[in-house]
Amino acid sequence: MLISMITPLRFPGWEWALLSLSCVIVLGTGRRFHYVALKNIRRLTTTMETLVSLGTLTTLFWSIVSLVAVENSHLYFEVGAMITTLILLGRYFEQGARRLAGSAVRQLLELEPQNVRVLDGSVEKTLPIEDLKPGDLFVVRPGERIPTDGEVVDGASAIDTSMLTGESVPIEVSPGKKVIGATVNTYGRLVARATKTGRETLLFQIAQYVAEAQSGKVQIQRLSDQVVRIFVPIVVIVSLTTLVAWLAITGSANQAFTAAIAVLIVACPCALGLATPTAILAGTGRGAQLGILIRNPESLERAGKVTTVVFDKTGTLTEGSLILTDIKPLNGTQRADVLRYAGAVELASEHPVGKAVSIAAKKEIGELPKVTKFRSLPGIGVEGSVEGQQVKIARTNKETTVSWGGIERARLAFRDSVKSSSATTVHELRKLSLKPMILSGDTVQATREISREVGIDNLAAEAMPHEKAKRIMEIQDRGEVVAMVGDGINDAPALAQADLGISLASGSDISIENSDITLLSDDLRIVPDTLRLAHRVLSTIKQNLFWAFAYNIVLIPLAIGGMLNPIIAAVTMTVSSLLVVCNSLRLRSFQGTVGESK
Repeated sequence: MLISMITPLRFPGWEWALLSLSCVIVLGTGRRFHYVALKNIRRLTTTMETLVSLGTLTTLFWSIVSLVAVENSHLYFEVGAMITTLILLGRYFEQGARRLAGSAVRQLLELEPQNVRVLDGSVEKTLPIEDLKPGDLFVVRPGERIPTDGEVVDGASAIDTSMLTGESVPIEVSPGKKVIGATVNTYGRLVARATKTGRETLLFQIAQYVAEAQSGKVQIQRLSDQVVRIFVPIVVIVSLTTLVAWLAITGSANQAFTAAIAVLIVACPCALGLATPTAILAGTGRGAQLGILIRNPESLERAGKVTTVVFDKTGTLTEGSLILTDIKPLNGTQRADVLRYAGAVELASEHPVGKAVSIAAKKEIGELPKVTKFRSLPGIGVEGSVEGQQVKIARTNKETTVSWGGIERARLAFRDSVKSSSATTVHELRKLSLKPMILSGDTVQATREISREVGIDNLAAEAMPHEKAKRIMEIQDRGEVVAMVGDGINDAPALAQADLGISLASGSDISIENSDITLLSDDLRIVPDTLRLAHRVLSTIKQNLFWAFAYNIVLIPLAIGGMLNPIIAAVTMTVSSLLVVCNSLRLRSFQGTVGESK
């Protein structure tokens, strides 16, 4: 470019040197554009590569004709070379942006340990992670990463799940609790049984889902693709018309070709092609960092249009663990005696009701007496001897009773404990002008108590799984776009029926399979975070498309009027593409309520 534009730098035979150099760049380095353009011609279609190929080849061959015809003042070797270089430079930066946007997933995959300590009897053997099989027992020492998804069989510790869920507070685990591969064991030695390995682990599923989401297309992108297919032929026609018009008006082939080539280059819709995929890439990558696993771009688009959010109750709005809410002593019995006797017996029980009783008793009474002759009564309850009294606790679907000495002593009432994040979540959804609702299979009374506590007025209770799906359909028939949040097997039909199914990773496999978005945290505040992120992504796409169209609308007339040099046109086109990429990368700064993974 310098030799072409600065006369003192020229040397004898400089024209042929530029011809050789520009051929290397235009035909060699830029061959990808011509290859794609040729394929498009065979398919009778056009893309942005068609414009780049036409523009660079035209400048090259026009310059060759001028050189052979000894019209050196009309050489444009540097134009084709610079256009090719600038566009490839823009794509280089674009690829860097793509790598940056997708780095969260790669970083997660790199967290998987390469080796695992498998327990063979009482002996630990170190094996490659790929040799681990479901059912194998493995050992995790303090400070080590958990090698795969599993269930704790021995030991107690707290697990740092921040890199997956965004939760900063470690989660306490003990025998029977699930652990996730790539999370960190903080202080205790754990022995766990592998439940999923290799491609079945949650970590691999995250990578797979995010990759699918980033490679797919939303409806608005498909529309822009159709626009490009129509837009490019029109630009070619406008460029040819510009060439003919300038020749007719000025008679100058030099000016005519300069204007025509500028039209081809400045109209290249690279920014249009980048507008949607870069925003999706950055948005889904940021979602992965925040514990929001988006299955595909369509899910992201639907999330941005949601008007009603329906929650399952048990395990979603609530902890899924019971708390003792009321004790009704009978036959002159004292409350303290009920707690002491019932708490002592239930201390040996693993039943949810038993745990609720023993926790309440220890909290109110303190140290409990020892129980002897403990016995579980399948389908009935438990019994045992406490301080010489034979205590029996009977459980039914409707109530729990306590008796000793052959007399019924008390009736106990329980309810599920509400998650601390539930009420805040409902408040945040209302701030987004969204309508919350509870859809539960539990009793009307239990559902109404939870609805009052979390601040939801609209509820439906005692719904069977197929009835939940029917309720969702009824809401959709009223014109609402419905998001369903659930975690259980009974939620699967409703998750599938909803416009947007959102499941908790702690839920059942079938509920996750039927959802569009999986949340890796049980903190429900991540639900409004998800919908806010979706709105931001869609807003960014619209901003990008506006800029891409506005750029073409403003600059094409300037190119037609001969006011843009082809090189300047290439520079502005590259800048336009980089602006779109940078605007999309702003999504990486999106702040969630729950927190950012490390």
